[in-house]
Amino acid sequence: MTITRRSLLLRAPIAVGIIAAGLPTIARSQAASVKIRYLAGRGGISPHELADALGYFKGLGIELENVGYAGGGPESLFALASGSVDLGSAATPAVINSIAGGNDFIAAYPSNGINKDVKSVFYVLEDSPIKSIADIAGKTISVNTLGAHLDYTVREALHSVGLPPDAAKLVVVPGPQLEQTLRSRQVDVAGLGYWQATFAGALVSNGGVRGVFNDTDVLGEIAGGFVVLRRDFIAANPDAARNFVEQSARAADWSRQNPDEARKVLADVLNKRGENGDLARYWTGFGLREKAVATDHDVDFWVSILERDGRLPKGKLKAADILYRPGETKIN
Repeated sequence: MTITRRSLLLRAPIAVGIIAAGLPTIARSQAASVKIRYLAGRGGISPHELADALGYFKGLGIELENVGYAGGGPESLFALASGSVDLGSAATPAVINSIAGGNDFIAAYPSNGINKDVKSVFYVLEDSPIKSIADIAGKTISVNTLGAHLDYTVREALHSVGLPPDAAKLVVVPGPQLEQTLRSRQVDVAGLGYWQATFAGALVSNGGVRGVFNDTDVLGEIAGGFVVLRRDFIAANPDAARNFVEQSARAADWSRQNPDEARKVLADVLNKRGENGDLARYWTGFGLREKAVATDHDVDFWVSILERDGRLPKGKLKAADILYRPGETKIN
């Protein structure tokens, strides 16, 4: 199958997680040197980046290499499909659609979750007439990319109040420009993803805005997206894949137990990238369950919605086909 950027944007990807246990001795002894190339997200950090910063991959033969930035999940998955990177990261519906479209990907672990503390919020200016989800019909909403988490959250929000999923107009705005476009009234609503808490914190701190709704209101507590690996990569590097996921989950747990220290690490990462490390104080965490556990519901919730909307044939995919669980996942 020919994979194009347009097909990924239309299909939108997903990926899920793994239960991280203590690192097996055999995994340490057999680990070969493996380089994992990835794209970073502006203003944020992924659990595997945190794990790398904390030195969790040392001695395990894993080397992470940041090869640039991704504008959003679909772009990340496109790069993974083309072989430009070794891992992708995208919203669950995007991952599901990418796999359904022919990409042999596996959801390695949840990159983030949404809950009462970690969420995506849709902001308006204080004097906006928009008071509820129903009011966004006909309005312009900024999102970081199309075919990903914020896009699908808006669709589901509109569906929840009986409106067509395309009742609002979505426009793509990079994270660093979200506040400017809202305050200059170029858009009616600014969607700031759970992974953009640094930008959201600055927006709220500067005043004059209010949230209308958030993704936890619409979707409940659920994994927001997944880090994705190719099936052939896991087959060729089983120990590295296991170690990568387990240590990423370990880092996520550490950040929940040590939030202030985690913000200091994030600030250092942002500064080294040439970004504004001061924004790290607004970071709210990954929102993941202990050990970055993924449940079938994290995937099947979106499968049912995609089936309902006619975007996925009924019965084509289920969580067991997508989630990486060592010892259970069929790799070959």
